[in-house]
Amino acid sequence: MTRTRQTHPDDVVPSTLDKAADENFPVAPFFLPRAWRDDLMAVYGFARLVDDIGDGDLAPGGADARHLGVDPAQADDRLAVLDAFEADLHRVFDTAGDGPRHPLLRALRPTVRRCALTPEPFLGLIEANRQDQKVRRYGTYEELLAYCELSANPVGRLVLQITGTASPERIRRSDAVCTALQIVEHLQDVTEDLGRDRIYLPADDMARFHVDETDLAAPSGSASVRSLVAYEAERARELLNEGTPLVGSVHGRLRLLLAGFVGGGRAALTAIAAAGFDVLPGPPKPTKPSLLREVGVVLRRARREG
Repeated sequence: MTRTRQTHPDDVVPSTLDKAADENFPVAPFFLPRAWRDDLMAVYGFARLVDDIGDGDLAPGGADARHLGVDPAQADDRLAVLDAFEADLHRVFDTAGDGPRHPLLRALRPTVRRCALTPEPFLGLIEANRQDQKVRRYGTYEELLAYCELSANPVGRLVLQITGTASPERIRRSDAVCTALQIVEHLQDVTEDLGRDRIYLPADDMARFHVDETDLAAPSGSASVRSLVAYEAERARELLNEGTPLVGSVHGRLRLLLAGFVGGGRAALTAIAAAGFDVLPGPPKPTKPSLLREVGVVLRRARREG
């Protein structure tokens, strides 16, 4: 998305957090306790910023690089900025010193301490974005799942840790949901990703459906492309179904939050199907009524199973 306004260095926090409104699911909705909302937005700010670094989508003006102490000559070097970001992340967990330099990481520090978070999920998200600079095609579905283990699953684990509800079974279900949401996002963004010379559709599946890269560059999807997208969408739906019992395993407002995540994925899949699985003209986005319907479906299932 092109930004035209001038950006003050201190604007990096609101400009990054404002992107929460564009997600398929609510990030930190109003009905959660204030402490949870603050902690979730702190984690979202980290995840959004590291993705923006990896995508080369930082706000203009170089404020983020300056905060991280990156030489202006290297401000466009994504790997250099990711390295500096990782170094600043370690300052979040370092009890000595002056703490992190970047304002979003300074905002993350109280959450890390309050919730006793560990570095591993955050390091996974950084490594996923490093991988994006080096790996632009995935041969198999298993390779894509390994990428999602870095790029998506840490977010769900952080949500469970923030809310004090992590357990091995919940983490397993959460991983299924997060991987599904990542695959859905990949399906919505086939054209955008191709513009960045990235393809997240497994090459062996593309071959199975007789789809090549030139097919993905077309203005609209051929029957083969749409069949491929439908196949990957069904895989995502199966993962969502596998993870849905997570919602029924918790209670209160957390149940509603997790239903929002699952319902958001289901609504996005409904939008993809409604587009005839033709994602090439642009990302099919769920409507608010569709999202609310799907959240209701998930909550009713959770009550039956709870």
